[in-house]
Amino acid sequence: MQKSITHSTLNGLFWVISGAGFQAILRLVVFIILARLLTPADFGIVNAASIVIGFSEIFSLLGVGPAIVQRPNLEDSHLRTGFTVSVFFGLLMASFLWLFSPSLANFFQMEELTLVIRVLVLVFPLHSISVIAESLLQRELQFRWLTSINLASFIVGYGIVGVSLALASFGIWALVGATLSQAATNSLILLIIKPHPKLPQFDRAAFDDLIHFGGGFTIARIFNYIATQGDYLVVGRWLGAEALGLYGRAYQLMVLPANLLGQALDKVLFPAMAKVQEEPKRLAIAYRRSITLIALIILPTSAALFALSPEIIHLLLGPAWTGAIIPFQILTIGMLFRTSYKVSDSLARAKGAVYKRAWIQGVYATLILAGAWLGHYWGISGVAIGVLIALSINFLLMAQLSLRLTFITWRDLFAAHIPASCFAVITYVSVWLIATFMRSLFIPNLAIISIAGTITLAFSLLLSLLIPQTFWGVDAIWLFNTIANTYKRFLQKHSSN
Repeated sequence: MQKSITHSTLNGLFWVISGAGFQAILRLVVFIILARLLTPADFGIVNAASIVIGFSEIFSLLGVGPAIVQRPNLEDSHLRTGFTVSVFFGLLMASFLWLFSPSLANFFQMEELTLVIRVLVLVFPLHSISVIAESLLQRELQFRWLTSINLASFIVGYGIVGVSLALASFGIWALVGATLSQAATNSLILLIIKPHPKLPQFDRAAFDDLIHFGGGFTIARIFNYIATQGDYLVVGRWLGAEALGLYGRAYQLMVLPANLLGQALDKVLFPAMAKVQEEPKRLAIAYRRSITLIALIILPTSAALFALSPEIIHLLLGPAWTGAIIPFQILTIGMLFRTSYKVSDSLARAKGAVYKRAWIQGVYATLILAGAWLGHYWGISGVAIGVLIALSINFLLMAQLSLRLTFITWRDLFAAHIPASCFAVITYVSVWLIATFMRSLFIPNLAIISIAGTITLAFSLLLSLLIPQTFWGVDAIWLFNTIANTYKRFLQKHSSN
């Protein structure tokens, strides 16, 4: 059983990270194209609409999907009741937002927002009809399918529809069309791939089973959404659409590598941990190894991004986005906090500690709003500092919850970050020295990024080979050896066939 779950988890992690990595490359390419075809104000208006849509969707779904994944014993009544409730609340929320969109536009002081919201409410019925299918695939650890579906829907939505509309000068409607196309493609494929009972039913006992977990999940998600979007709300309301566009791109660039790893681990670890939720020792080992892996990847990455931020912004976005450089630098410092807490989040949900998780997310949301509001007096850089402080506190609170659930000590937690911290220091010093020298020679941005990154990576790998215990640590060495052996067997099996 243990080998089976370990194999399924590693296999799922491979597919999710591979797909997410490929999607991250595509997203970056699309991101670069759209940044040159659209204005910061266009992005700002759609960001404001996304805040409203994303927050409202929490109420429309009621945590039904995660409850399906986490529930030990699942019956047809749970599926039919969950589907019925999701569709009903999806339609209800779409109608509610359509009616109140003028008031929301007045709040943000963006006149164009009314029509944008009224079109984007179509995502509610699209998402609600496929939530059960997606949850069943997660429950069965079918991450190859999930990864392929996400990739295909992104290609259709943003890669084809979004870019085409932007090239045709549709402005903000290119982003709106991309969002709707992605949602429609994703839902259609999910419904085809994973059929399930759809005959409407409301079973009170099944609803109570789902809402007990889903209620706590929803409360936590509300606070988490406020936390992840509260800074956008403050910037959009008090600093305007252009400032929101600049800040939003800086944040999205920072969160791109964080999401690549953090969300991939979350998708795989939550259902995997839920299967062994009554085995604290295995949960502790999985948690420690996961945060070690995250730190080893994210800390050196954030150090390199901080040192190369001027070149990255100018190369990817162009000279019109210079105002995003300093906020981007500030936010890169918090990449570890933004990524690592997702492992704690997966653990808390797997153990059913959704209400303990919820109050922490409440504190997090309050800190984000307070930090962003106080920081806005110093512009978007001040907002970034406030967000950084909130990220660090949330990381510590979620880590404390994880330690209580797994009986790991703070000493173990800090020890897991030592190898990655050594890597990060070497990375920053190397990249900064090389980049500073090359800037004095007025070398192009792409060359600075490429040369500094290549030399630093080669130097770091050499040191890690010479003294692996210092730069990898026991957990990372175990992870890489296990992954290598797993996929060596995988390749041998398929080559023999």
